[in-house]
Amino acid sequence: MRVTQSMLANNMLRNLSNSYERLGKYQEQLTTGKKITRPSDDPVVAMKGIAYREDLARVEQYQRNIGEVHNWIDSADDALDKVGLALQRVQELVVQASTDTATPADRQKIADEIDQIQKQIVDVANTKIGGKYIFNGADTKNPLFVGYPGETGFAVNGNQSKVEIEVFDGIKLDVNIDGKTLFGDETTGIIGMLSNLKTALNDPNSTGSAISGYLSQIEAQQNALLSARSELGAKQNRVEMMEDRLSTQEVIATKLMSDNEDIDYEKTITELISQESVHRAALSVGARIIQPTLVDFLR
Repeated sequence: MRVTQSMLANNMLRNLSNSYERLGKYQEQLTTGKKITRPSDDPVVAMKGIAYREDLARVEQYQRNIGEVHNWIDSADDALDKVGLALQRVQELVVQASTDTATPADRQKIADEIDQIQKQIVDVANTKIGGKYIFNGADTKNPLFVGYPGETGFAVNGNQSKVEIEVFDGIKLDVNIDGKTLFGDETTGIIGMLSNLKTALNDPNSTGSAISGYLSQIEAQQNALLSARSELGAKQNRVEMMEDRLSTQEVIATKLMSDNEDIDYEKTITELISQESVHRAALSVGARIIQPTLVDFLR
């Protein structure tokens, strides 16, 4: 086959174009720090990158869910702490009211203070965080209590379904406390005990020993409160373990994505320098291939 001057020139131009393309590729990699900038550069790397990004996004979503779990548990524990302080005050007032020196008028004043404490506990039971009531089970749009005990329209919603938040693949944690069982109504739980106590204090025929009998009931409610807080503590411990696990998964997913997509700068720089040497050699050879034209002789 006869090799013409035009064939040599065309081959040289094609090879130079390919060389420029490789130089451009290495320069783009060094600029972006990535092996590819479009899926067509390497479909395998692109597909793996999509999968690794999905894994990382899922881990980040679980971490946000963990934050929601912390919010529920911390808010519930803080609320129950306030209820505990309120019960301690009730205990002190009952001790005062049970003495023989306490008059019916004194007990009436104590009953009035306990009524305010009861309303305070109702308000705490209706704690709302992020637009959700945390003590009314899965019915987070409605409060546990409507109104106050002894008033017209007082009602207890008392949804006892669990609120579960997914914190890992297939793993859900229930984050709420059974508010209906703990707080009760006008006859049961903390609210019921306080209602009965107010009735006893307002009764002028109540004796000191009868009133002091409520100390054991207060202690029972305090124990129930401690059990609820212990349950929250156990949940908190499990959440912290899941949080550590998610942190490890985030590191692993990030490393896999980096290994798949990020360039090795030292290697890429070396390849760029080598390609520059090849490109200079191609230009030198090309200059020898292109023969002088008639115009060059006429200069």
